[in-house]
Amino acid sequence: MSRTVVSVLAGIALIVFGVVFLLDSVGVLQVSGAVWPALFFGLGGLAFVGVFLSKRDNWWAVIPGLVLLGIAGVIAWGELAPAGMEEWGGGIFLGCISLAFWIVYLTNREFWWALIPAGVLLTLAVVAGLGSVDNGSLVGGIFFLGLALTFGLLSFVKTPEGRLKWALIPAAVLLVMGVVITASAAQLFGYIWPAALIMAGIYLLVRFAIARPQD
Repeated sequence: MSRTVVSVLAGIALIVFGVVFLLDSVGVLQVSGAVWPALFFGLGGLAFVGVFLSKRDNWWAVIPGLVLLGIAGVIAWGELAPAGMEEWGGGIFLGCISLAFWIVYLTNREFWWALIPAGVLLTLAVVAGLGSVDNGSLVGGIFFLGLALTFGLLSFVKTPEGRLKWALIPAAVLLVMGVVITASAAQLFGYIWPAALIMAGIYLLVRFAIARPQD
């Protein structure tokens, strides 16, 4: 790790500790036993992020870095979260891990595989958050829609062998499942199914009219 990165991380650490002690002194924040583990994991996460920033070939370091920052975030959220929103901590943790894989892909576009855990974990983060306010089938529908979007995005990725067109197959299957589950949860299935039949019938009639030989 370069001296510049070390100096930056040391400066951030000193600022964080100083702000915590200042808020404790003025009575804005009561330093509890959970604050110190949060700071410990947070500084550990920043150390790994510093390894990543010092040399982009160390792409792996961003994963444990954001995992540790996610743990610190969960601990801090448990202490500072508004009433009724404590369950969002799981979403914060999963979101941090998802961000790590997004960064891995954006750092090196050859690591297209990182898009799969990035999208899946982001979807799980949203589901974990929504699970605190809705425990019905709607969350399940959103889960499948998120996975469909992940594989749909994957199909646009360019590789030396060409685009990953195979990803369109799981994307289509997951999209249908997500739409059906979401529509059922929202009590819209009774409207979507007839509309789909009507659209299919119109498509067949238009196709017949276009293909019909002219007299």
